[in-house]
Amino acid sequence: MQSLRDGNYYACKQMKQHFESIEQVNNLREIQALRRLNPHPNILTLHEVVFDRKSGSLALICELMDMNIYELIRGRRHPLSEKKIMCYMYQLCRSLDHMHRNGIFHRDVKPENILIRQDVLKLGDFGSCRSVCSTQPYTEYISTRWYRAPECLLTDGFYSYKMDLWSAGCVFFEIASLQPLFPGANELDQIAKIHEVIGTPAEKTLIKFKQVLFHFRNKNGRQEIFYNFLYEPKQKLEFLLCRQAWIRGRPRAPSPTV
Repeated sequence: MQSLRDGNYYACKQMKQHFESIEQVNNLREIQALRRLNPHPNILTLHEVVFDRKSGSLALICELMDMNIYELIRGRRHPLSEKKIMCYMYQLCRSLDHMHRNGIFHRDVKPENILIRQDVLKLGDFGSCRSVCSTQPYTEYISTRWYRAPECLLTDGFYSYKMDLWSAGCVFFEIASLQPLFPGANELDQIAKIHEVIGTPAEKTLIKFKQVLFHFRNKNGRQEIFYNFLYEPKQKLEFLLCRQAWIRGRPRAPSPTV
């Protein structure tokens, strides 16, 4: 949509829910999160909140981006350059770091919610976000299935901000290979696909899970890096950004243009 005030184009997110008061609007998690996290070069900018008291309708006016990551890689025959992949993942990790440091985790990191414009990447759609200090258990069926962390699949809502790092790893693989890493048809198939690639978690990790659905034997020949990256939260970003052999030095994110 084009603004009559400045002539610039913006994205308008019309909320399906109707609200009774401005207080209810201001308590919306997505609005609170965007206000807390802005401004940041890798977080979608919220420009205005438009609330109509009579109808109860609400719209969020945000900056306009070119496309999302899913649209970027959909139908591509050849992968992106390593330099571009590094650039995008570096920016995604910066957005997650900023968000987690400010006490928020996203809970729905996926290609459709990662927006780009002129190679500047921004994380958007905070409709599922929660505070890192909020009380567990959380909603079980959160996050899109293909990007859902094992702790979301194997427990009754006992997960944390670390689930965002799993999702980022799945996005990393998909950007690099143009194929989803774990395209499960349902919850059981999702767990099966995860275990087929990285094996089952260690016993000490399984103890942390409240409900283990089933167990697979570990397959020989799987790289330890995938096990550590995907099951040990403290090492996830280290493996993603620091320990991959093809990464040489710190990638630079392009500066946003006004």
